[in-house]
Amino acid sequence: MGLGGDTSAAGAGLEQANAHRRSRLLELLVFLFLIVPSMVFSFLDATGTGLGFVLTAMATILRDLSLVSLIAFFLWRNGEPVRRIGWTQGKGLREVVVGLLAFVAVLYGAALLQILLRRVGLESPERLPHDLIASGAGELVLASLLVIVVAFAEETIFRGYLILRLFEVTHSRLAALLLSAAIFAVGHGYEGTAGVATVGAMGVAFGLVYLWRGSLIAPIVMHFLQDFTVLVLLPVLGVGP
Repeated sequence: MGLGGDTSAAGAGLEQANAHRRSRLLELLVFLFLIVPSMVFSFLDATGTGLGFVLTAMATILRDLSLVSLIAFFLWRNGEPVRRIGWTQGKGLREVVVGLLAFVAVLYGAALLQILLRRVGLESPERLPHDLIASGAGELVLASLLVIVVAFAEETIFRGYLILRLFEVTHSRLAALLLSAAIFAVGHGYEGTAGVATVGAMGVAFGLVYLWRGSLIAPIVMHFLQDFTVLVLLPVLGVGP
């Protein structure tokens, strides 16, 4: 093949790569349009919506499962294996142990960071919104189901899916990591500016563990333990979250 043929092939390859990138960007924008606007309202929900814990928990569970279903559809449509977003089965026990150990470090690091942020003047409410506080045995059971679903779904969304797509658009793992953590933090506006910054830092930590391990198992364990501590364990112990 002559020089002209090589140039034509290179041009076709570049156009195909650009088309692939545009397709992923469009998919990403559609997904962000579905989740970000509702997450922004968390900044207006510091005192609760009056829906009560049960309705809030059920709405959250249904929303997160719907978004995971959408991600599964995207992967199927694109012919991508689920391992691309960290859905792996190998070395599961080892990943659980990594998650347990990493959770302890992140828990203490997040607590220290929030204290420092409060000292420099950032706000953080003393209690969670009423709609996020479970009371009674039935609501605590629902809270346990909630934290299981949220840990699985949100790690799939913010670490597995968003880091993959943001990397494909930006070609930077650092940018993908930081952007996914920032989007994750937006949904926690009810925790005040100190809380949002702390959640963003935790999102970075979850993302680093995910990129390190190449699996969502450890981040899911970390996320579950964090939410279980706040939404289930503390109420059971009689300590107000």
